Amino acid sequence: MQASVLTEVLLPLALAFVMFGMGLTLTLADFARLLKAPKAVITGFIGQIILLPMLALGLCFVFGLPDYIAVGVMVLAACPGGTTSNLISHIAKANLALSVSLTAISTIAHAGH
Repeated sequence: MQASVLTEVLLPLALAFVMFGMGLTLTLADFARLLKAPKAVITGFIGQIILLPMLALGLCFVFGLPDYIAVGVMVLAACPGGTTSNLISHIAKANLALSVSLTAISTIAHAGH
């Protein structure tokens, strides 16, 4: 696969711009609320790292998915956090600080592998 200006420059810049814009809406108080009540972070982390892959595996078996599709489903289930989930949380007026925190935690957890 050949790198192009689009994949090497424009897409990363667009991604950085979106993340910067969402970050501007957050304050330290948003993250302080998460530290005072860590139940949401712990629940979200367990859901992302353990329950979502288990659910995906179960769906692969129930629907008898071909191997190549099952692998794709499992890869998606194993990498739930990211810019898209943060953007959807922002648009939906959900808890963006929680979404960003879960993305950071799951990224750190996956980096250890």
